[in-house]
Amino acid sequence: MKTNNINTSLPPHYTSLAQALVSLFGNSVAITQTDRLSGGDINKAYALTINTGDRIFMKANSKSNADFFTAEAAGLSAIASTKTIATPEILCTGTDDGEDVGYSFLLLKFIKSAKARDDYWEVLGQELAALHKADTKVLWSDSISCDSFGFFQDNFIGARPQVNTPCPSWISFFRDNRLVPQFKAADSYFSPEDRNKITKLLDNLDKFLMEPSKPSLLHGDLWNGNVMCGPLGKAILIDPAVYIGHAEADLAMTQLFGGFPQKFYDAYLESNPIEPGYEDRRDLYNLYQLLNHLKLFGPTYLGPVLSIVDEYVDQL
Repeated sequence: MKTNNINTSLPPHYTSLAQALVSLFGNSVAITQTDRLSGGDINKAYALTINTGDRIFMKANSKSNADFFTAEAAGLSAIASTKTIATPEILCTGTDDGEDVGYSFLLLKFIKSAKARDDYWEVLGQELAALHKADTKVLWSDSISCDSFGFFQDNFIGARPQVNTPCPSWISFFRDNRLVPQFKAADSYFSPEDRNKITKLLDNLDKFLMEPSKPSLLHGDLWNGNVMCGPLGKAILIDPAVYIGHAEADLAMTQLFGGFPQKFYDAYLESNPIEPGYEDRRDLYNLYQLLNHLKLFGPTYLGPVLSIVDEYVDQL
C-alpha cells in the first residue's frame, strides 16, 4: 500500500521558540548569541548560538505567514526523501506570541560553507538528474494516482501562492495551475490585444509542450540564489517551491537568470537525457517565473512576458 511518507514525516511544530529549543536540546538550553543575517526579501534570517555550542539557522515571519514555513519544510522533506541531493536538516517549525507581536519560525541546522570541490558543478548536475529520476510514487497518498503532477499541498513561489492541485496531464497542470493563475494575477498589465494572444497561447499549449516520459520531483525555484555550497564542498538546495512536474521546467529555471556553467548541463544530460526540442520549450516554462516576477516586482518584467507570448503565438 502506498503511504504519503512526506505528509507523515514532517518535522514537529511548536507553539513557542522556547518550547522548541527545550524539546530539541533539553531543559538547560539557552541562547547565548543572536546574529541577524543578510539576504532574502521575504523572511528575516538569524543565526542562533546556544549554550551547547550548536548554531541554528532561524527564519522568521509574521504569525499569519506560518504557512510559508510548513510548506518549505514539506518541500525540503520531499527532496530529502529521495536521498539524491543535499538539503538543510530541518529541526522544526513553529509560532510564538512573542513579547510585542507574534511570529512564525523555521529552525534548520546551521550550514557552514566550505570551499567548493573541483567537480562541484558536475556533481550538482548528476545529483539533480538523480532527483529528477527518483520515484515519485511515495509522495502521493492512496487516493491520488501515482502518475499525477502537482503536490499533496499548495505552497509558495517566492512570496506568492503556488497551486499544486494534482492533475494526470502535465500540459493541463502547467496551463491550469501555473500559467492561468499568473496571467489572472497580472491581468491589469495587459491590453485587450494582449489578452487575446494569451488566450490563444493557453488554448494551444499542446502544440509546444510535451508530456514527460515520467513525472519528476522538482525544486521549483532553481536559480543560483537557491543553491549553496555545504561543508563537504557539494551543493545544497535551499528555499524550494517543490512539485511533481516535467524535469525540463527545473532546467529552464536554471537558465533564466544567468545560467549555470556548461559543465553542469553536460553532467546532467549525460545522466538524464532530455527530448529533442527543449530549447524551443524553455521560454514557455520560464514564462511562469517571469509572470510571477511581474506581479512581485512590477512592469520591468512586462516586456519579457509579452515577448515570450508573441514568440509562441506567432507560430500558430
